[in-house]
Amino acid sequence: MRSPSPALAVALILAACSSGLPPDPVLPHDTFTMRSESLDEQRRINVYLPPGYLDSTATFPVLYMPDGGVAEDFPHITNTVDALIKEGAIAPCLVVGIENTQRRRDLTGPTEVAKDREVAPVVGGSAAFREFVLRELVPEIELRYRCTERRALVGESLAGLFVIETFLLSPSSFERCIAMSPSLWWNDHDLVRRAPSLVNAKVERPRRLWFTTANETDIAPYCDQLAAVLQEQQPHDLKWTYAPRKDLEHHTIFRGTKEAAFRAALWQP
Repeated sequence: MRSPSPALAVALILAACSSGLPPDPVLPHDTFTMRSESLDEQRRINVYLPPGYLDSTATFPVLYMPDGGVAEDFPHITNTVDALIKEGAIAPCLVVGIENTQRRRDLTGPTEVAKDREVAPVVGGSAAFREFVLRELVPEIELRYRCTERRALVGESLAGLFVIETFLLSPSSFERCIAMSPSLWWNDHDLVRRAPSLVNAKVERPRRLWFTTANETDIAPYCDQLAAVLQEQQPHDLKWTYAPRKDLEHHTIFRGTKEAAFRAALWQP
């Protein structure tokens, strides 16, 4: 399917109007559903194809994103990627959006903190979600589309937490990782506390990490700590950028930093 249904398009417009913001254009894209054995459910996937894809036999890198529904972050991210490709600022790439079912289940790891477990009926499912992405979704995308093995992952807030967790726990999975205001407070900032023993893991190819934070008292200190670990450890074959934006807020950080992040961290033409 190359565009959203009329009902969904109307819903998006109404939602945007109620927020006081103009709706993001929904670019032409493919949509399909697939059964996940890891998650034991159907998942909806949206795929943006870059300019020139349909008129060539070339292969392209892929940017994967949680929060990738048409009613979520997929429209504004694909519009930015599309504009940067046309400008010549980044190389053409596919964008694969993974629509949420149980967001807080999929994007959080286990926690020993009781207050964390109150945020949703089920939490701590990030390992199963990552298994779905790497063992089921990536092969499906590579079967359906002309892809290289170069992959990136982007996310904000809890999706940013998932990006950093994947960067640390599965370091060879994605060549490029981009995290906006990752919720590193999760499980008493366990990932940051474990980072010194994780950041120097052996990887298959050089990696790039770009992350940022806004003026958040519950996130910024832990992003600062992660940056300090990276500065001290200087991991081999890792190019990293920490670009805090204390002038932004949690609800504006994704849109406020995505263009700079993509220019710096995605592939060059």
